[in-house]
Amino acid sequence: MHDLRRTTKGMYTLFTALATLAIAGCAVRPVALSMADRKAGMAGDQQAMFGNQQPVQGPITLEEAMARALKYNLDSRVKLMEAAVAQRQLDLSNLDLLPKLAAAAGYTHRDNVLGSSSRSVLTGQQSLEPSTSSDRDERAADLGLSWNILDFGVSYYGARQQADRLLGLQERRRKVVQLLMQQAREAFWQATGAQRLQQQAEPLLVQVRQALDDSRRIETSNLTAPLEALAYQRELLELVLQLEGIRGQLMQAKPKLAALMALEPGKPYELAAAETLDEPLLSIAPEQMAQTALLNRPELIEAAYSERIGLNETHKAMASLLPGVELSIGTHYDSNSFLVNDSWNAVGVKASWNLLNLVNARTIRAAAKAHYDVAREQRLAANVAVLAQVNVAWIDFNSRKQQFQLVRDLSSVEERMLGHTRNAAAADAKGKLAEIRASTSALMSKLRLYQSYSAFQGAYGQMLTTLGTDPLPDSIDNADLATVTEAIRAQHMHP
Repeated sequence: MHDLRRTTKGMYTLFTALATLAIAGCAVRPVALSMADRKAGMAGDQQAMFGNQQPVQGPITLEEAMARALKYNLDSRVKLMEAAVAQRQLDLSNLDLLPKLAAAAGYTHRDNVLGSSSRSVLTGQQSLEPSTSSDRDERAADLGLSWNILDFGVSYYGARQQADRLLGLQERRRKVVQLLMQQAREAFWQATGAQRLQQQAEPLLVQVRQALDDSRRIETSNLTAPLEALAYQRELLELVLQLEGIRGQLMQAKPKLAALMALEPGKPYELAAAETLDEPLLSIAPEQMAQTALLNRPELIEAAYSERIGLNETHKAMASLLPGVELSIGTHYDSNSFLVNDSWNAVGVKASWNLLNLVNARTIRAAAKAHYDVAREQRLAANVAVLAQVNVAWIDFNSRKQQFQLVRDLSSVEERMLGHTRNAAAADAKGKLAEIRASTSALMSKLRLYQSYSAFQGAYGQMLTTLGTDPLPDSIDNADLATVTEAIRAQHMHP
């Protein structure tokens, strides 16, 4: 007995040492990314962001800008992937509805015989000599099919909820696409104005700087009064500040559009737009806008799916209160030579019921109903918000339209004044200053014109988004750039 205890203690010590070494070897330690790893990751990220795009060929139209934003913008791609993940989750939920098919196989070996004896309950004496009914080496295999009806009911409602979540994510992606098209529309016209005005701003800046140099030479030569020369230079410098401010605004427009289209930063590109700034028109009558928005807005459809998810949550809660019945059928094999039958089939039925659920049934039903009530109230609140948004968007659209018309008239007046100023300008410094001042004023007016028009286009895009209008059909999600561009053009989403 003493030797047995010492052997057992030694084995325990050895096991403890081995377990300690195993735990120490499996411990996870933080490993920082090296500079080489970060550089390699950066190269891979750039390839993933910009490597799979169709190259820009020629000036980009409004439709192509929208198509590039739709296909290559990362926000849109993330929402598309989220919907794909939800589809996979739905597939997994459908698998939960099927019966469980399990297969098992194993092998066991003992270093001694599994034997036992019997002892009399009355006398306490051994009544049977030690015997065994098991081999030292044994193999076993099982194949069973089981189906729990309660789990099926709960999984059924869970699968319906996952299906509604998938539909909700698709509506959320619709919203992302609509907002992306609105942003691309406004950014396109801002960049178009910048492209046109920058070609006029650069020569004017050269002219102003030349006039400033001439004035400084005149001042140095004492050909005019010092105060008069300084006043002239001050006004020229103020004009330079205005022009530099205009140029700074213009230089930011095209990079913003490039970011929406996911073009590589700093890569030059040209825009193709109509020469005339036509006013966009809405095809929906004002009295039909509220109903159109209530039918089409992605947020409202997603809220309806959320309400349905809440309703299925109540059904799932009620199903969980029922008793569970499990049906099973299987075939088994055991290599034990002492068995009379080493293979057999079995069929079983088992019922179980969590009685504590009956005690908490009212609480479970109340929690599920509260979830449904919240989803319903959220949907109703979203309806009210959408109606208000339609009214605000319509007011903003008409306001932007009136502002654009006024700015357009003002720009026309500035252009005519510039023509008269050039015709009446003399060859002296004052005449040159008047011409530069008129040219700067006309350029500022054109800048306001393009800013007003891009805001008008933005209000038009906001109106379309508020109404829930889709920029293209769902059937071309995986189409190439040219097909998406033509689909956007066919939808008449531009003036």
